[in-house]
Amino acid sequence: MSHYDPSHDHLLLFDGVCHLCDASVRFIMRRDPTAKIKFAPIQSPLGRELYTQHGLDPESPNAMLFITPHGAFQASDAALEIARTLGGAWKLALMFKPLPRAMRDAAYYFIARNRYRWFGKDEACMMPTPELKARVVTE
Repeated sequence: MSHYDPSHDHLLLFDGVCHLCDASVRFIMRRDPTAKIKFAPIQSPLGRELYTQHGLDPESPNAMLFITPHGAFQASDAALEIARTLGGAWKLALMFKPLPRAMRDAAYYFIARNRYRWFGKDEACMMPTPELKARVVTE
C-alpha cells in the first residue's frame, strides 16, 4: 500500500510507454509553471495501485486518470479537469463539458485505441528529464 496522499496534489497517471502520453505530459509541464500537477506512470508501483483502486486495469491502460483533492477523473473528464487546473485560456476547453460524456469519451477512446499505431510506443517507461523527475511521484 502506498503512502501517497492526494489531498494537496493533482496527480496525473499516464501510460509511460506511449509517445503521445509522454508528449502530453511535457505539454502540461510547460503550461504549469507552479508545478501544481505531479505525474506517475501507470506502469509504476504507485500508478498500478492507484489505477486499480479506481477500477481500471493497469495491464491495459486505455485512459489517463487525474486524481485531485476534488475527486478522480478519467478519460475526457480528466482532460477537461487538467484544462481547469491549468487555468487561463486553457479553461476554454471546458466549453466541451456540456456535451454528453459518452460523446466526449467516444472521441477520447478512438484516439486512445490508435495512439500506439499513430504515435508509437516504447518497450519500457520513458527516462524522465530532470524537470519531470522532480515532479514524478513514486510513493
